[in-house]
Amino acid sequence: MFQSFDVTARPDQGPPRLQALRAELDREALDGFLVPRADAHQGEYVAPRDDRLAWLTGFTGSAGFCAALSHVAGVFIDGRYRTQVKQQVADVYTPVPWPEVQLHDWLKDQLPDGGRVGFDPWLHATGQIADLRRKLDGSGIMLVDCENLVDRIWEDQPAPPAERVIAHPEAYAGESAADKCGRLAKGLREAGQEAALITLPDSIMWLLNIRGSDIPRNPVAHGFAILHSDARVDLFMDPSKLEGLADHLGAGVTVHPPAGFLNAVGALNGAVAVDRDSLPQIVAETLGDRLQPTGDPCALPKACKNAAEIEGSAAAHLRDGAAVVELLAWLDDQAPGSITEIDVVKQLETLRRRDDRLRDISFDTISGTGANGAVIHYRVTVETDTVLQDGDLLVLDSGGQYLDGTTDITRTIAIGAPGAEERAAFTRVLQGMIAISRLRWPQGLAGRDIEAIGRMPLWLAGQDFNHGLGHGVGAYLSVHEGPQRLSRASAVPLQPGMILSNEPGYYREGAFGIRIENLIVAQKAPALPGGDAERDMLDWRTLTFVPIDRRLIDADMLSREERDWLNAYHAQVAQKIRPMISPAAQAWLDVATAAI
Repeated sequence: MFQSFDVTARPDQGPPRLQALRAELDREALDGFLVPRADAHQGEYVAPRDDRLAWLTGFTGSAGFCAALSHVAGVFIDGRYRTQVKQQVADVYTPVPWPEVQLHDWLKDQLPDGGRVGFDPWLHATGQIADLRRKLDGSGIMLVDCENLVDRIWEDQPAPPAERVIAHPEAYAGESAADKCGRLAKGLREAGQEAALITLPDSIMWLLNIRGSDIPRNPVAHGFAILHSDARVDLFMDPSKLEGLADHLGAGVTVHPPAGFLNAVGALNGAVAVDRDSLPQIVAETLGDRLQPTGDPCALPKACKNAAEIEGSAAAHLRDGAAVVELLAWLDDQAPGSITEIDVVKQLETLRRRDDRLRDISFDTISGTGANGAVIHYRVTVETDTVLQDGDLLVLDSGGQYLDGTTDITRTIAIGAPGAEERAAFTRVLQGMIAISRLRWPQGLAGRDIEAIGRMPLWLAGQDFNHGLGHGVGAYLSVHEGPQRLSRASAVPLQPGMILSNEPGYYREGAFGIRIENLIVAQKAPALPGGDAERDMLDWRTLTFVPIDRRLIDADMLSREERDWLNAYHAQVAQKIRPMISPAAQAWLDVATAAI
């Protein structure tokens, strides 16, 4: 249930595995094979059986892919993993910075005379394949549907997950599954669509008010669903996972073995709504011209939390905040040089376990000190476990999966006396976080329209960070939830009820890392005193209440408004969290939340 600390996934097996894959290329008369991180459901996180990219290359990040050709094998990674990939992949693999280098351009450079590149049509979304084929047009490079070649050579590949599914109470969901199906089915009828295909596990969980455990840290179960315009649902999931749920699912849901999904898709007659970014290519080929790429009908309703989900998340964050405060008080009692990154993780998980509504952590805790903190998605292992030394910073990014909400919080903590450079960078990161927290904006703007505000203090100093400013978060669902994001790439308008992270950072490779993260929920902004608003405005409600390390703040850099926000926030932390913690932690909290 909780985090393990295996030896680092080193790439010792990379060369022989790549050699075996290349033997399969020769057997199939292929010049290359694409190995994505994704599984057939296109989720960010995968079950051990589907972790083909890590098994082949040694790279364990949550995003990326490999293009293995007969003479070169590129591992494509974004800015979050530039440091990590250097540590994990074998010399036979070439890290490729993505999206700066696009796959089609790389393939054209590596295969100037053309060639045949294979891919598993279950593991690539139809939008990805269509876009790649269009960009390769005229190059002589062909994309070829084929059997998964990694599965052929992975002799001890784990079995598919088969964990039990549970009902998610309506008291937490805020709406019955029947009402959700009816509401979405009405939209299908109005659009003239016979059905919608739902392939993302968290969408199926949300729609039917169920939760699973097929994916570590994410309460989802693998399956596919067809939502019909009369509100019936065909659910394609291993029936053994659903034992005892017949009454909960009701007469409107019919369960089928997963193997019947393609045949059922082929039997649909009218227009079918799909999400091109998550629909497997093989399903799109089965649909043909009946496909209508209008998106996953669950995506926006799931993102816009109802009152029960918001209040459940707020309550979960308070209990989670109490556990984190107990951890921070404990941490300040430990002398520099006496504990390690793993010690911190174990203590935090012990404190979270006291809550009987906790079901799991929401992702593997990031506990990185010194240079490890500069690895954005660092995961401590037995090999990399590092002692917390005087003068270092600790980046602690963690969260919990509670029955009433999903949490995700990052605090950067000074171990001993921090340096002036670290304090200045930390204060700029804090200024960006405060700027987003204070923001009011016209309804209709998307994440791409406002995320620069959280970067501006760093930009003014010539600094930046290689990850989005914020991601969506589910309600006892995936800790990374779309479609909402605070990102240059997100055109989805922000709407009331959307929960997002607010997490600017700064990373000095080989030295230190900084990140501060609160979860916030969009809401209608109250009218300003004495003013007539010309437009409907939104603002944020903060969900996370844990002190921000005052030892790392250069107060002289803060404006009066920033100082007022921080003092008001810390006063709220003290008021909300103090009754929930031990006397020793209360004494620590009184100091940690003192005004500056």
